[in-house]
Amino acid sequence: MTEAKIETLQYRFDGPEHLPVLILGPSLGTTWHMWDRQVPELAKQWRVLRFDLPGHGGAPAHPAGSVADLAGRLLATLDALGVQRFGYAGCALGGAVGIELALRHPERLASLALVAASPRFGTADEFRQRGVVVRTNGLDPIARTAPDRWFTGGFAAAQPAITEWAVQMVRTTDPGCYIAACEALASFDVRTELGRVGVPTLVLVGSDDQVTGPAEARTLVAGIPDARLAVVPGASHLVPVEQPAAVTDLLVHHFSTAWQQPFDTGQTALPAAVAPAVPAPAPVVPAQAAPVAEIAPAAVPAQSDGPPDRYETGLKIRREVLGDAHVDRTLADSDEFSGDFQDFVTRYAWGEIWDRPGLDRRTRSCVTLSALVAGGHLEELAAHTRAALRSGLTPAEIAEVLLQTAVYCGVPAANSAFRVAQRVIREETTPAE
Repeated sequence: MTEAKIETLQYRFDGPEHLPVLILGPSLGTTWHMWDRQVPELAKQWRVLRFDLPGHGGAPAHPAGSVADLAGRLLATLDALGVQRFGYAGCALGGAVGIELALRHPERLASLALVAASPRFGTADEFRQRGVVVRTNGLDPIARTAPDRWFTGGFAAAQPAITEWAVQMVRTTDPGCYIAACEALASFDVRTELGRVGVPTLVLVGSDDQVTGPAEARTLVAGIPDARLAVVPGASHLVPVEQPAAVTDLLVHHFSTAWQQPFDTGQTALPAAVAPAVPAPAPVVPAQAAPVAEIAPAAVPAQSDGPPDRYETGLKIRREVLGDAHVDRTLADSDEFSGDFQDFVTRYAWGEIWDRPGLDRRTRSCVTLSALVAGGHLEELAAHTRAALRSGLTPAEIAEVLLQTAVYCGVPAANSAFRVAQRVIREETTPAE
């Protein structure tokens, strides 16, 4: 049996070859250029490697639908380059990759910085909805609103060239890779695992970040045993772009003073030539951006080694397909009378049937839409039209399914179905202002 080939990532190096490697990971919709202002100073002490996400910055468009997949591709890239141990700083989705590395591959990581990151990015519904908008309208609506999410209003107004750079950076991203990255963020949730991050960690956030702000940063600091927080005033989500000097100083300080030596993993130690350099004197950090004291970690629930729980499996799939908001409303409405039925649906329909490997979710959505039209179940049809969009069906494909039902279920049934589906599609695919 041949092993599946792991895609590698587009990358570039800056700095002398003999220095220890420091990796900078980008956020969704950006390229490695988001770190341009940090590289000159960092490259004095480290060999800086920057990478692009799939389909970003002209990188090959091989979508990666999970954070674990992105981390695996990064490690495959590093293995090909002979890089075994490294420091890592990542912004937003790049930060999620850093957490994944710390949890699954701790022997590779010497130090970690998480910028504008979170153990869970918003809700799964939000990112799957964004994927629906991109699939229907392309990336232009997301690109036009990117400066509002990434920068403070004052910075965006004062820096029109950078604002336009941000818009064009998103606009030239491959839509399929962007949608896959949204799915990666939708399924990322390590809130119960933070206590296992064993590497020294700087958590850095802009004070005005409305995407993953100080509250999310404090959740990371509370959960990671050796973590410190730095809040940078006057910055929003892309804090390395908006406040480059403060971010550079904080990163130099952290990686100069918190570079963990290799521990015994049964693997060969790195050659002396690539061992971490003797820490340089800590730079003077602006008072307003100085890290605060360490916060105690949160307790981590014990993990069960038993067989998979069909209810938990079903609930996970039910949320992925129908969305958290719909499932939360349904479960909140259940009571002693209907609770057993909801348990049955979750275990059997979602934990058994929807989890079977014989059909992919797109195909199951087509079958489900047809069956609901045939049965006249218009309320369920609305929920599953939303689910079909999130499973990857386009509005045109949903229309084809409903046209097919007109032949086999009757024109009146299809007419009612088109009215329901049209309303849902308009709601789900209209870009937010």
